[in-house]
Amino acid sequence: MPRKRTPDQPSSEAESASATATAEPAPAESHEQKQSFAERVGQRQRVYAPDPFGIATDNLAGVRLFESKRDRQMAIKFDEKPSQAVIDKLKEEGYRWHSEDKIWAHPVWPVSAMATRIKAERLYQDVCQMIRQEKGIAAGQEIPF
Repeated sequence: MPRKRTPDQPSSEAESASATATAEPAPAESHEQKQSFAERVGQRQRVYAPDPFGIATDNLAGVRLFESKRDRQMAIKFDEKPSQAVIDKLKEEGYRWHSEDKIWAHPVWPVSAMATRIKAERLYQDVCQMIRQEKGIAAGQEIPF
């Protein structure tokens, strides 16, 4: 049931009109204006990948291969300190030790990015094989996933 107003009270229509004229647009409305049509209807969504991105992991050997797009580098991380032969192999391939992150890293240059990634994966496989031989783990004892 509507309330009656006294003659000295303004009408509710006048109040709402003056309030909308002085008020700023709602944050949702301003956000919608900034979005493209495709984003508003949900056809395009941005998905962010974790950085660094884990490429491969060998749990038995204790070795992981990462790529960081933000830092533009390939990284190999060991669960425990590798043997001197493994360290020498990493140095031969141009990897450098980063003590604060505890990783062996190699920069990825835009000109040779794909070649660097391929070499990093080959090095990772070689290093895993070396560590497996040092630990006496046969190649058939791999975990498939």
